[in-house]
Amino acid sequence: MSRWLRALVVVLLAASCGGGGSGKAPRNLDNACSILEQRSGYYRAFRATERKYGVPVHVQMATIYQESKFKSDARTPLRYTLGVIPVGRQSSAYGYSQALDGTWDEYRRATGRNGARRNNIRDASDFMGWYMAKSRDVLGISLNDARNQYLAYHEGRTGYRRGTYNAKPWLLRVSGEVADRSRVYQQQLRNCRAAR
Repeated sequence: MSRWLRALVVVLLAASCGGGGSGKAPRNLDNACSILEQRSGYYRAFRATERKYGVPVHVQMATIYQESKFKSDARTPLRYTLGVIPVGRQSSAYGYSQALDGTWDEYRRATGRNGARRNNIRDASDFMGWYMAKSRDVLGISLNDARNQYLAYHEGRTGYRRGTYNAKPWLLRVSGEVADRSRVYQQQLRNCRAAR
């Protein structure tokens, strides 16, 4: 076999093992250790974000759970007219972090990460850290406060400042669930081999 053909086979095999495009979530999403054992790259990404921005791993994980259930290619549902004709998605939210097109573009410009992709856990985690750190700076929300960080993440900083979430009982319930999950993940991570 020629050297060129061998190199092509190696590249194709490596590409097929990349795991970047399947979008499939880990199993047992209620267990932080199980998630990290199944996806070793997740913990490295979360720790890098924690070191860079100060957002704890458990807060990142609880937010990603709520936003995408750890599916790299998560999208909002389609909208239909007349109940059957698809007319587009509810929003441009995409990927692990469910970042909107405009917010993602703002992040890439602000950080110089022009090649960042929303379906890449390292990029999505870095985006989340960047966004939450700005929420701390602008709104005074502690990086450990999963509930209010989630409300600002979901509503945007302007919406959070205006208190738009107060008119959304379902969102107040969900933000409480994010806070609860964050506490559970924090406890689990203390005894987790994958988090060492």
